[in-house]
Amino acid sequence: MPRCGACIVEPPHWDIALAAVPYAYPWSRLVADFKFKQHPAWAQTMATLMRSTPWVEPALEAAHLVLPLPLSAQRLQTRGFNQALELARHLGPGKINTELLLRVRDTPPQSSLPRHQRLRSVQGAFAVEPLRANALSGRRVVLVDDVMTSGASLHAASTALRSAGVQHITVLVFARTE
Repeated sequence: MPRCGACIVEPPHWDIALAAVPYAYPWSRLVADFKFKQHPAWAQTMATLMRSTPWVEPALEAAHLVLPLPLSAQRLQTRGFNQALELARHLGPGKINTELLLRVRDTPPQSSLPRHQRLRSVQGAFAVEPLRANALSGRRVVLVDDVMTSGASLHAASTALRSAGVQHITVLVFARTE
């Protein structure tokens, strides 16, 4: 599988990343409206597109857990909903857990930062609930978010999951920067 230069220098901690659409017009506009103009009901249609992406169904079937990328309490209060959780509800009913992967620190919006600052700003922003970490050991996880641009947040979350002993991580996003 081809990798970008940044991924060759510092490989991500996930095993595979899957995306339904490129993060470009018109999809980038749809993602922005979904999350910033409070359209959580769009998650069902977006999840349907994600499920129709090659390798997504087998990844969801093989997963023990589907984990939405958590938002900080501040961001959740501002936005009113977690877009990753809304997608996960339609992708992995019965496998979702929102109590294992935690956002322990608020970070600035990633869209305003260059890649190297994004990577630095999210270091340590995620942790696994210490009293439940054993629930992740040896498991296969699908980590869900709406969009991957630099991959910094997903990399930081995957780092926390790997440290808890997760065996396999599939990152699943609606849109991804090419």
